[in-house]
Amino acid sequence: MFAYNYPLLSIFWTMLEFFFLFLWIWLLIIVFVDIFRSPDLGGAAKAAWVILVLVLPLIGVLIYLIVRGGGMHERSAARMQQQQAAFDDYVRQTAGSDGAADQLAKLADLKDKGAISDAEFEAQKAKILGS
Repeated sequence: MFAYNYPLLSIFWTMLEFFFLFLWIWLLIIVFVDIFRSPDLGGAAKAAWVILVLVLPLIGVLIYLIVRGGGMHERSAARMQQQQAAFDDYVRQTAGSDGAADQLAKLADLKDKGAISDAEFEAQKAKILGS
């Protein structure tokens, strides 16, 4: 009623409707992602949740958030920790300390400590550098 008499209020109301529409779409995506990524749900339970959310979107999402919403954060945090651990392992493997510069530094340290002779140092250095 007020929207037609006050054009500024109409613009505000339309912006508010778009905001809630995008918020609703975002919430649906988050719920579907959590349903499909949950390791503790079986296939039948996942199918039941998807059907509930598709048939009764508003009520289905609210029921899902009430029943399983508390664990959404824990499942997301566990996934992030697994991804971080996998990334850290990859970085350690890729940029490991097996590079030529590290090996040369270790050889130089051994030479400085007197553990190897100059001839052994030069032989190992040539072997590392491949020349």
